[in-house]
Amino acid sequence: MSSLEDQVRDWHQGVLAVASEDWDRALCLFSDVQEPRAKMYFNMGCVSLMAGDPKAALRAFDQAVTKDPCMAVGFFQRGVANFQLERFQEAVSDFQLALAQLRGNAAIDYTQLGLYFKLHAWEVLYNTASAQCQAGLWTKAADTLEEAISKRPEGAQDILDTALDQVQKQVPLQLRQVPKGEVFQPPRKYLQHLEPMDFLGKAKVVASVIPDNRSSDGWPQKRSQMELVGHQSSASMGGHMSRAQCYSLLASGGPDPGPPEDSSEAGGTAAEDPESLVTVTVQCHLTVPLKAPRGTDLSSLRTLLAQALLHQAQRGQLSYQAPRDKFWTPISTEDSLQSAWRNVAVGSRGLHLQCRGAWGRPVLYQVVARHSYTARRPEDLDFRQGDTVDVLCEVDEAWLEGHRDGCIGIFPKCFVVPAGACVEAGAVPGPKPGDGH
Repeated sequence: MSSLEDQVRDWHQGVLAVASEDWDRALCLFSDVQEPRAKMYFNMGCVSLMAGDPKAALRAFDQAVTKDPCMAVGFFQRGVANFQLERFQEAVSDFQLALAQLRGNAAIDYTQLGLYFKLHAWEVLYNTASAQCQAGLWTKAADTLEEAISKRPEGAQDILDTALDQVQKQVPLQLRQVPKGEVFQPPRKYLQHLEPMDFLGKAKVVASVIPDNRSSDGWPQKRSQMELVGHQSSASMGGHMSRAQCYSLLASGGPDPGPPEDSSEAGGTAAEDPESLVTVTVQCHLTVPLKAPRGTDLSSLRTLLAQALLHQAQRGQLSYQAPRDKFWTPISTEDSLQSAWRNVAVGSRGLHLQCRGAWGRPVLYQVVARHSYTARRPEDLDFRQGDTVDVLCEVDEAWLEGHRDGCIGIFPKCFVVPAGACVEAGAVPGPKPGDGH
C-alpha cells in the first residue's frame, strides 16, 4: 500500500499534467491514488471532459457524487457530461440537483477546498435553461431564466438578459462549465512536506520576462508548476534561487546575446549603405515554457532561456507604434509592416515594435483600463487605471481573459476600452454595482 506522501505526490503530479494538457498522464496519476475520494473522481471526470470522452466523464462524476452526495459542483459537471452525450433530460435533472445542494445560497466558493472555481446559482439555472432548450422546452427555459433574473445576481444581469432574448427567439444557449484546466489541488500543507523530486524525469519550468525590472513575488494562480521569473536587459545579469511549495526556481535575467555576427542574417537582406539602415527598437514581454533537468547550472539555464525566447519571439504578436502615437497597432500582414516602414521613412526616431505573448497563446488585441480593478478571486487579473492588458480570450459577453506583467486572469469587460480609444478623465461613468464578482 502506498504511503500518504506517495498519494499526495501522485495527486500533485496529476495536477501538473493537467496544466500541461497531458490528459492520459493526468488520468493515470489520479487513478493511481488508492481509495480515491470524491475530489479525485471529480478530477478524473474533468480530465475526461477535456480529453473529449464524456462517457468516461459521466462514470467518474457518478462516483464523485456517490462519495459526496452534497457535492454541488459534481452534479453540475455531471450535467455537462450528460449534455454532451445529448441526454438532455438527465442533464436538467443534474443541474436541478446541483441547485438543491446550493441550499438557497447565491454561490459556493470551492477555493478553500483546492478548486479555483465559484459555482453561482444563476449559472446552474442558466445551464438548466440551456438543456431545456435542447430538449425543445423553450417555454420552461424562458421561465428558468426569468427565475435566475429575479434573484438579481451580481455581475450576471446582462448575460441573463441576453440569454432570455435568445431563448425567446428559440436560439440555443452555449453551456457553461468549470473552466478548462481547473481541478482540485492537494492541500498546500501536504505539499510543504514533500521532498524535492524530479517531475516526470524533467522539471517543468516557466519563464516570464517582466519589463522595468519588476520581479514577481507570487506565482500565477493557474500554474502549480516550477516557475522562473526574470528580467532581461542589456546590462550584466545576476540571479538567485529560492524554494516555493515542493521547490521553485527564481532567477533574474540572462546574458546579453550581443549583436549578431553577420547582420545579413538578422533581416534577410543586408544594406551596404549606412544611411539606408533604420534603428528598430523591439520591446519584448513574453512568457515562455522551458524544460530543464533538475540541478541545471545557471549558465546552462540562461542558454535555455535565450533559445526559448528566440522561439517565442517568432510566435509573439508584433505591434507597431507610430511617431507621436501613444498606442500600438498590431502587425498582422505584410501590408501593415510595409505601412510601418513608410511611416518611419519620414521620422528620425526609428521603428518601434513590440512583441507580446503569454504561455504560447496569441494576443487577440489590447485594451486599456478605464477603471482600476482589484482581484476578488484567485482567477482574477487586477490592474490600475491606464494599464494596458493583452486580451487572450473573450470568455463571454461580460468577461475577458487577459495577460499583464506575467500574470493571467479574467476581468470585467466594462472596466476597459480598446487600445486607441479616446477616454477623457471624468467623461466615462463608473462601473455599475455588481460588475465585479
